[in-house]
Amino acid sequence: MQRFTISLDDELAAQFDQLIASKGYVNRSEAVRDLIRSALGSAVLDTTPRKKGPAPWCVANVSYVYDHHEHTVTSRVLDLQHDHHDLVITSLHTHLDHDHCLETVVLRGPTEAVRACAEQLVALRGVRHGNVHLVPMDASGERHSHGTAGAHAHLKPRN
Repeated sequence: MQRFTISLDDELAAQFDQLIASKGYVNRSEAVRDLIRSALGSAVLDTTPRKKGPAPWCVANVSYVYDHHEHTVTSRVLDLQHDHHDLVITSLHTHLDHDHCLETVVLRGPTEAVRACAEQLVALRGVRHGNVHLVPMDASGERHSHGTAGAHAHLKPRN
């Protein structure tokens, strides 16, 4: 068995202990093991081909919280979104309190590019509570056009 040490601030440790108690864990180690197992399982699901094969396209909902007074994190978030303007469809900025903001970004494009951008957003220093939800898309529909627009196929969620 491997051992490792992590440091948590007092408030986060207290919240984690409340979660442990509410879920019925005997100790912190078992709770951390379950969190790791869950994350590893999600990683396998994200890379396992689906029934129709791996999805070359996807949409993603990326949400995260940050302190807007930390101007470097605000700049890093905006720079990353502008660097990936071809993937960013929209963003919603919500003020949670005087200091904290919740941002939700919708990305669309090639799965690997969307996944990489989403993971970079939630991994930025200063970003907290990051979450990524990927939805595989299928572009195999019949090609058509809308007047002056060129022929294209609509993306739709895969089953």
